[in-house]
Amino acid sequence: MRIGGVTGWMSAAAIAGAANAPLSSHLYPEVSAHLLKASESADWLEYRDWGNPLIQEPFEVKDGMATVPNRVGNGIEWDEPAVKKYQYF
Repeated sequence: MRIGGVTGWMSAAAIAGAANAPLSSHLYPEVSAHLLKASESADWLEYRDWGNPLIQEPFEVKDGMATVPNRVGNGIEWDEPAVKKYQYF
Protein backbone atom coordinates (compact mmCIF):
# COMPACT_ATOMS: atom_id res chain seq x y z
CA MET A 1 0.00 0.00 0.00
CA ARG A 2 1.37 3.35 -0.93
CA ILE A 3 -0.29 5.01 2.01
CA GLY A 4 2.35 3.63 4.35
CA GLY A 5 0.95 0.22 5.19
CA VAL A 6 -1.48 -0.46 8.00
CA THR A 7 -0.09 2.31 10.23
CA GLY A 8 -0.33 4.88 7.44
CA TRP A 9 -3.86 3.75 6.62
CA MET A 10 -5.02 4.08 10.22
CA SER A 11 -3.53 7.60 10.42
CA ALA A 12 -5.27 8.62 7.19
CA ALA A 13 -8.50 6.95 8.36
CA ALA A 14 -8.47 9.02 11.55
CA ILE A 15 -8.08 12.23 9.52
CA ALA A 16 -10.80 11.17 7.06
CA GLY A 17 -13.12 10.23 9.92
CA ALA A 18 -12.61 13.58 11.65
CA ALA A 19 -13.41 15.36 8.38
CA ASN A 20 -16.34 13.02 7.66
CA ALA A 21 -14.66 12.25 4.32
CA PRO A 22 -15.41 8.92 2.62
CA LEU A 23 -12.51 6.49 2.57
CA SER A 24 -12.05 3.84 -0.13
CA SER A 25 -9.40 1.31 -0.99
CA HIS A 26 -8.14 0.06 -4.31
CA LEU A 27 -6.38 -3.30 -4.57
CA TYR A 28 -5.21 -5.77 -1.94
CA PRO A 29 -8.80 -6.47 -0.85
CA GLU A 30 -7.66 -9.28 1.45
CA VAL A 31 -6.09 -6.63 3.71
CA SER A 32 -8.10 -3.57 2.69
CA ALA A 33 -11.40 -5.14 3.78
CA HIS A 34 -10.10 -5.38 7.35
CA LEU A 35 -8.84 -1.80 7.29
CA LEU A 36 -12.10 -0.45 5.92
CA LYS A 37 -14.03 -2.36 8.58
CA ALA A 38 -11.94 -0.58 11.22
CA SER A 39 -12.37 2.85 9.59
CA GLU A 40 -15.09 5.24 10.68
CA SER A 41 -15.80 6.68 7.23
CA ALA A 42 -15.37 3.55 5.07
CA ASP A 43 -17.01 3.84 1.67
CA TRP A 44 -15.90 1.48 -1.13
CA LEU A 45 -13.70 -1.59 -1.39
CA GLU A 46 -12.48 -2.15 -4.93
CA TYR A 47 -12.42 -5.91 -5.27
CA ARG A 48 -10.22 -7.80 -7.68
CA ASP A 49 -9.84 -11.54 -7.27
CA TRP A 50 -6.29 -11.63 -8.63
CA GLY A 51 -4.95 -13.18 -5.43
CA ASN A 52 -7.61 -15.89 -5.20
CA PRO A 53 -5.58 -18.58 -7.02
CA LEU A 54 -2.91 -18.24 -4.31
CA ILE A 55 -5.19 -18.25 -1.26
CA GLN A 56 -6.68 -21.35 0.36
CA GLU A 57 -9.96 -19.67 1.32
CA PRO A 58 -10.57 -16.39 -0.52
CA PHE A 59 -13.11 -14.23 1.24
CA GLU A 60 -16.64 -14.18 -0.03
CA VAL A 61 -18.31 -11.36 -1.93
CA LYS A 62 -22.08 -11.77 -2.06
CA ASP A 63 -24.64 -9.25 -3.30
CA GLY A 64 -21.89 -6.64 -3.57
CA MET A 65 -20.75 -7.03 0.04
CA ALA A 66 -17.43 -8.49 1.18
CA THR A 67 -17.37 -10.71 4.24
CA VAL A 68 -14.24 -10.19 6.31
CA PRO A 69 -12.84 -13.55 7.45
CA ASN A 70 -12.89 -14.20 11.18
CA ARG A 71 -9.38 -15.64 11.30
CA VAL A 72 -6.13 -14.62 12.94
CA GLY A 73 -4.26 -11.70 11.37
CA ASN A 74 -5.41 -10.71 7.91
CA GLY A 75 -7.06 -14.09 7.40
CA ILE A 76 -4.88 -15.12 4.47
CA GLU A 77 -3.74 -18.72 4.34
CA TRP A 78 -1.51 -19.25 1.31
CA ASP A 79 -1.95 -22.20 -1.01
CA GLU A 80 1.72 -23.17 -0.96
CA PRO A 81 1.69 -25.35 -4.14
CA ALA A 82 0.04 -22.49 -6.05
CA VAL A 83 2.56 -19.98 -4.68
CA LYS A 84 5.42 -22.24 -5.82
CA LYS A 85 3.83 -22.53 -9.26
CA TYR A 86 4.05 -18.75 -9.74
CA GLN A 87 7.40 -18.29 -7.99
CA TYR A 88 9.97 -16.33 -10.02
CA PHE A 89 13.15 -17.24 -8.16
